[in-house]
Amino acid sequence: MQTEEFDIQHETILIIDFGSQYTQLIARRIRELHVHSAILPVSTDLETILQHQPKGIILSGGPASVIDAEAPRLPAGLLSQSIPLLGICYGMQVITHELGGEVDHAAEREYGRAELIIDDETDLFQGLPSHASIPVWMSHGDRIIHMPEGFVRIAHTQNSPVAAMKRIDSGSPIFCLQFHPEVAHTAHGSTMLANFVLRICGCRQTWTMPSIADSMIRTIRQTVGTGKAICALSGGVDSAVAAVLTHRAIGDQLHCFCIDHGLMRKQEIAHLQALFSQHYHMNVHIVDRSTAFLKALGRTTDPERKRKIIGRQFIKAFEAEARHLGNVEFLVQGTLYPDVIESTSVNGGPSATIKTHHNVGGLPTRMKFRLIEPLRDLFKDEVRQLGLELGLPEEVVWRQPFPGPGLAIRIIGAVTAERLAQLQEADAIVTEEIRKAGLSREIWQAFAVLLPIHTVGVMGDQRTYESVIAIRAVTSVDGMTADWAPLPHELLGRLSSRIINEVAGVNRVVYDISSKPPATIEWE
Repeated sequence: MQTEEFDIQHETILIIDFGSQYTQLIARRIRELHVHSAILPVSTDLETILQHQPKGIILSGGPASVIDAEAPRLPAGLLSQSIPLLGICYGMQVITHELGGEVDHAAEREYGRAELIIDDETDLFQGLPSHASIPVWMSHGDRIIHMPEGFVRIAHTQNSPVAAMKRIDSGSPIFCLQFHPEVAHTAHGSTMLANFVLRICGCRQTWTMPSIADSMIRTIRQTVGTGKAICALSGGVDSAVAAVLTHRAIGDQLHCFCIDHGLMRKQEIAHLQALFSQHYHMNVHIVDRSTAFLKALGRTTDPERKRKIIGRQFIKAFEAEARHLGNVEFLVQGTLYPDVIESTSVNGGPSATIKTHHNVGGLPTRMKFRLIEPLRDLFKDEVRQLGLELGLPEEVVWRQPFPGPGLAIRIIGAVTAERLAQLQEADAIVTEEIRKAGLSREIWQAFAVLLPIHTVGVMGDQRTYESVIAIRAVTSVDGMTADWAPLPHELLGRLSSRIINEVAGVNRVVYDISSKPPATIEWE
């Protein structure tokens, strides 16, 4: 099930991606206005763009220079459409270039904070403080030398004579910003985007959780009909919301399978069975495939191979269980938008693939199921809101994210039964201490990682040569970016002491203070 099937019920702002690191932030800022947004690569043809019936289009920034012969260009015919456009950074430069203006390398590049002087307080800048400079975030090496015919300047900075401009002739509304309104460093950036989306494009604010839930349930019901579906239930918020949403749509036609691959957290399986069978009265089947998964993983150390092996094993398990139910056509998964972005380069756009998620790129190209991924267009915080809308308890909705491949990608190196037991115990201690400290909601993720090294230690006056546990704790909103959490020293001390004393074979604990980017949240 593709998201476009139900998104067309909501007015949409399309974002054409030129490879900016901020493209996903633009999408999030639009959704915060309760307006649906979608990202398409710049390679998308005009016919496909128009099929989305966009109320407005935003052109993102990007790393290229419009002066270069190989630089990405606008989809042919886009500028002749009667659709409001907003060009940001590279988007502004490519509009200028294609409409006959002049872009050239700036004598002084602008990266970071700049002071914006507004020349026209209407339209895009309506409601902003009058007669005051506004801090904005710049990230460009080129600048506008001459505006296209029919455009006027509406803002400038000391280094950018044309930091913003608008079209004033009889054509469709076009606005351009050299800076990035989507980032937090730009003051009043959300107001600028709201002016474009709500005032200029005239979008209705219908992208709300009740309407999203209703349209998803309706689409799932129409898609499945009288057929049967199975759901990959891991216990995390994503699969839980997908399962409850689908159950709301098709009832007992849904069978949830929790595949125990042996890579779950301590006592996870018992918790899952009690929660969904007893409280939600759903068909939940616990299937122990731990031996098969561990055998398939063998001595594999490459994280991408681990993901693909686990993805194939999941499908094998689902196909085997589905045969007992008769003709099952659909597989429900809790795939999220960040999963798709990191696995498929923003729907095929110019951004680099970061890593494959087992439930996206790790699936076999040929399998017997049609996928239903109702959350595929949502960010994590939107999924949590949807979970609350569906009545899920807070203990489920606010559970910290847990990777589909489980502890296999938190064990650096080969996965063995002994190393799994070590990590499960260490991870349980981290979870318990974070909860006792009252930080479970404040921290996005906190977990243990088992490193592939041994270090020298001293225990009971004897030399040891044992394993190392790394603790990872981060704060985030949607998982796209994250900062390491400054845990209290006393808490770090308790974690270290408990892990070394209670987990056999561990004599050292370290704390990861890397942010995303440049690191990812998971180590693999």
